[in-house]
Amino acid sequence: ERMTIPPAKPIAPIVVGIGASAGGLAAFKRFFEHMPPDTGMAFVLVQHLDPQHKSLLVDLLRPRMTMPVVEASDGTVVAENCVYIIPRNATLTIKKGVLHVVTPAPERALRRPIDTFFASLAVDQGERAVAIVLSGVGSDGSLGVKSIKEHGGLTLAQAEVEAYDEAMRGMPWSAAATGSVDFVLPIE
Repeated sequence: ERMTIPPAKPIAPIVVGIGASAGGLAAFKRFFEHMPPDTGMAFVLVQHLDPQHKSLLVDLLRPRMTMPVVEASDGTVVAENCVYIIPRNATLTIKKGVLHVVTPAPERALRRPIDTFFASLAVDQGERAVAIVLSGVGSDGSLGVKSIKEHGGLTLAQAEVEAYDEAMRGMPWSAAATGSVDFVLPIE
């Protein structure tokens, strides 16, 4: 009597949340210039955006990438080797590997889109979650990396930020100061 092995269930991709401030385009570009297109991971980019202006990130990244780059929409199941970008004036979360987009975003004083996404990612993906904090003003992402770490995920922060803009060091430095960042590394 032979034992039958049930067919393997496809493993959901590791989900990498990446946060940056409105001026983070250069950081995102550098990150993806060094990222192979076939890692099997899904990437979710959460950028601080002016609620009044359309994000140009999809249009600016897509021509440079071999991975599909799309604006996140409500109900999208994350897929490997794809890049999803937060829409303007929205709160983005993930549950059971599905992106949830709620509009409008909270008023500016209450808006922490990176922390919000990272916290949902931590609960949803546990040790399969990765959080990366790139250049940005303020401390958004700091609470999120603590949550990712508490759930066993991997956390990274950008080491060097362009010297001409001191304020852009705020987010990665604040994240690193939590003691919850595994590695502080150059983007490359």
